[in-house]
Amino acid sequence: MLLVIDIGNTNLVLGIFDGHELKHSWRVSTRRDQTPEEYTILLHNLFQLRNLSPSHVDAVTISSVVPPLNECFELLASSYLNVRAHFVDPENQSLMKIRYTPVSDVGADRIVNAIAAYRMFGGPGVVVDFGTATTFDVISKDGDYLGGIIAPGIGISAEALFQRAARLPRIDIRKPRELVGQSTVSSMQSGIFYGYSGLVDGILERLAAELGDSPSVTATGGLARLISQESKRIDRIEPDLTLHGLRIFYESMAK
Repeated sequence: MLLVIDIGNTNLVLGIFDGHELKHSWRVSTRRDQTPEEYTILLHNLFQLRNLSPSHVDAVTISSVVPPLNECFELLASSYLNVRAHFVDPENQSLMKIRYTPVSDVGADRIVNAIAAYRMFGGPGVVVDFGTATTFDVISKDGDYLGGIIAPGIGISAEALFQRAARLPRIDIRKPRELVGQSTVSSMQSGIFYGYSGLVDGILERLAAELGDSPSVTATGGLARLISQESKRIDRIEPDLTLHGLRIFYESMAK
């Protein structure tokens, strides 16, 4: 079986594949100060919940935007799983031509998402990833990575309001019952929800006009389902897009 791991700034997303089938997946908080031993205990407990043994894993592929944790997961793979961890390197892959300068600046997770979206839905396409940042990654008709757009994430924006405005509370991010809030909480929820829905559709409209062709739009990430219910431009939600991209990347290496 293949273990895939996406190390993000906010969350770790892990999945177990048996062939092309995603058998299990987990989303846990990223903690930069944890040791390899602590992450090993976490993985061991996750495996036990699904009756998995370390011996079931014969390969590990990782995308990471948190370099300080890379060595930690290398050690975890070698000591607990007895396999070598393979990290996605946008500069050293042949699945997608990257038109980004420098190539090293683009996150491995963004390239993995783009590869998965193109393989699954073709091009031109856009991946909207609602993570720590809200990112838009653009794929050409021919499958080239053209670049993207980065905006502050929804959670970051909501937390900034709480941190920087003394009288504003920390809120749950959800769709409010009405546009015009009748309380401080519902007013903030309205601003965050409809503000981000407008941001997403506004950028997607501009991208469609610039590409000269209507791109296929795939949403992924923790808050994809929330914003997609209001968006007029998002075609589908693929919560496991990154995991499938990591699988595709591994399969290309194994050939």
